Amino acid sequence: MSSLVDSRNVHSIKRDLAGVGIFVAVIWLVFLLDIFLPLEKLGLVPRTLHGLTGIVAMPFLHGDFAHLLGNSIPLTVTMLLLAGSRANSGVIVILIALLCGTGLWLFGRTALHIGASGVVFGLITFHVFAGIFEKRLKSVLISVGVGFLYASTLMKGVVPFQHGVSWEGHLIGAIAGALVALLVSRTLKAPSASSSLAR
Repeated sequence: MSSLVDSRNVHSIKRDLAGVGIFVAVIWLVFLLDIFLPLEKLGLVPRTLHGLTGIVAMPFLHGDFAHLLGNSIPLTVTMLLLAGSRANSGVIVILIALLCGTGLWLFGRTALHIGASGVVFGLITFHVFAGIFEKRLKSVLISVGVGFLYASTLMKGVVPFQHGVSWEGHLIGAIAGALVALLVSRTLKAPSASSSLAR
């Protein structure tokens, strides 16, 4: 998993801004295209063959403007905060999205699941747990800030059996974020451990 570690080992909001902007712009573009094309049918339907496309497509699909805007703002904030991580931001987002989508496909209730909220919940918990696992002041400060900003969102979002809400997608996304934070912290520790052994 060496691709998890950014070889440049330096992140900045300026450098990552273009990637975040492109990702969010694609989500908005897909939303506009969905007005003319039936793209929502590409959403995730658990344990179905046609629903497999949703593992990749789900984060780009949104039901209405409120849904789109409600995900775009926290998605932008949490992705920009990855500038505080020494790991590869793009790989982190992809891993969380794929783990969330796969977990939801395996364990979610039978329904059409769309939206980037699973990724949002994954990024929130990633920041919180990265601060715990990495034990770096910058990571801890980011995790405290994210926890303060989104604590109520996390609590409300994973309450079971909410009508019209993919609460299990939120829950699985949150678990995915914690797992990726653990993986990243272990990957980051490996190079530093080996360098400390060098003579």
